Amino acid sequence: MAAERKNFLIEPAKKLKIRLKESRKRVKLEKKEPLVESQLFIMELARELNKICQRSSVLGHIWTSEDIWPPSVCRDFIVEWAAVLEKRVQPRIIPSDYQYEKPEKKDWKGHLLCMLEAGGELDMGPHKRVIMDWTREIKSRPQVTTTCPTVWPGEPVLMMLDDLEFQWKKGRLPNLLPAMELVFLAVLNADSPVKEDVTKQWLVRKQRIQKTDAARYIPHSVWNWICDAAEEVTLDSDSANPDLLISSDEKRMRCGVERREVPRCQRRFDGWWCAVGQEGYAGGRHYWEVEVGERDWRLGVVKASAVRQGFRSLTTDTGYLTLRLERGADLKALTVPTTPLSQSVVPRKVGVYLDFEHGQLSFYDVEKRSHLYTYNEKFTEELYPVFGTVEVVKDLVIRPADIRQPCLCPGPCLWN
Repeated sequence: MAAERKNFLIEPAKKLKIRLKESRKRVKLEKKEPLVESQLFIMELARELNKICQRSSVLGHIWTSEDIWPPSVCRDFIVEWAAVLEKRVQPRIIPSDYQYEKPEKKDWKGHLLCMLEAGGELDMGPHKRVIMDWTREIKSRPQVTTTCPTVWPGEPVLMMLDDLEFQWKKGRLPNLLPAMELVFLAVLNADSPVKEDVTKQWLVRKQRIQKTDAARYIPHSVWNWICDAAEEVTLDSDSANPDLLISSDEKRMRCGVERREVPRCQRRFDGWWCAVGQEGYAGGRHYWEVEVGERDWRLGVVKASAVRQGFRSLTTDTGYLTLRLERGADLKALTVPTTPLSQSVVPRKVGVYLDFEHGQLSFYDVEKRSHLYTYNEKFTEELYPVFGTVEVVKDLVIRPADIRQPCLCPGPCLWN
């Protein structure tokens, strides 16, 4: 038995060495950079997941070398998912006579940096083994045969995989990492006694991690689910700064040239040019879209206990979770300190999505259907939508709840 387990661990390492030699030979002929071991491991993992998960053929682009991830992305993926597996399924997948030194409990990115400084690719071994053991344990179950893969991911997952593959082929995704993550979650979910909606689980996870170089495209089925939480949001005129002009339908606002005479009240902004929505939220999912100006705006939510008077900074320290555009190009999340966001394309229509139970407030570029930023926090009090502008020509407009951005698919939409 011990000999079998030893071979169980050694055999994958031999395959990896063979692939590494093949890669180096191919490089000499094609004059390309050789693949490192973490890249080859991702290729092998894609092949294994493709066998385990029915109709996950999108991963074929990875293990046939059409989609090669940068080494740093591969290493991040390996360490991150090894940590997930150790937490969720370790008691079943680690052989009883196999021991390795577990990393200390700390941020996995910091641990990865230490490993790379200590010895680079070779120090990824323990993490690779955790993933390798998991895939082999699933494949070794008695009920699994070559003609009957173990996991049926479900139609919503398959639609997402098709969507992600389409976007990758069109050059809108740098790689198929989101597809690999989705398959990983689908397999984990099938192996869990408590079934979850994988597509929603994928969204919450992506937004919680929100790596700066991550693909920000939101698949169509997930986007529809976000938009299903759309609600009619109207401005509370009694909260609006006296310098703001509010339309009669309370859906538009801009700065006026003269200050209005209004009664003073506790909920009115008298410093910053802001207003809040009429309804507050203490639970559930909520989504609204806003057409913003080109120079200066802020959007997000404010906690019920936050002070609105004066010119104190509207940041997370004072109860405000917002995105801010300044001078037409400086887009940032008003954390402490502030978090600068990509300046490549400043959105003109912004979607705001509040998931109270999961503690997430997310922002999207509606026209590109892409993720901008997410606040992750445990919400303990009522939250109000907040809006701000200093523009005197262009209105800030809250869009009707039944308006949706048209699908990006060419021709007739594949998903409706």
